[in-house]
Amino acid sequence: MHLSHASDAPAAEQTDFATFLKADIRVGTVVSAEDFPEARKPAYKLMIDFGPVIGRKKSSAQITANYTREELIGRQVAAVVNFPPRQIGPLMSEVLTLGFADEAGEVVLFSPDKPVPDGSRLF
Repeated sequence: MHLSHASDAPAAEQTDFATFLKADIRVGTVVSAEDFPEARKPAYKLMIDFGPVIGRKKSSAQITANYTREELIGRQVAAVVNFPPRQIGPLMSEVLTLGFADEAGEVVLFSPDKPVPDGSRLF
C-alpha cells in the first residue's frame, strides 16, 4: 500500500498541481479514540470531527507506539477525506489519517502547530 517510509527513499515520480488538488486533505479534531484489538497491527479506532460540512468520520490509525488514547482526544490531525471508505477488520475506515515515520518506523501524526478551524483544507 505504501511507498518506502525511509527518510532516504528517492522522491516519487513527478506529478502536476491538478493531480495534487484531487487529494482533499483536511484538519479535524479527534473526539474519541478506542482500542482496536481486531486490527492485524496495533491500532486505534478514531472518530474525527471535520466540522459542519464534512462532519464526523471514522479512521483506523496505527499510532499506538507514540500516542495514548487519552492524549489523542482534542488533538487536531490531518486526513485525506475523499478516498473511498476502506474495510479494516470490522471497521469501515472513512478517512486516511496522515503521519510520518519516526526513526523506529512508527507513525508520528501530521497536524497543524497552531489551532485552525476543523475542516480547514491543506493548500
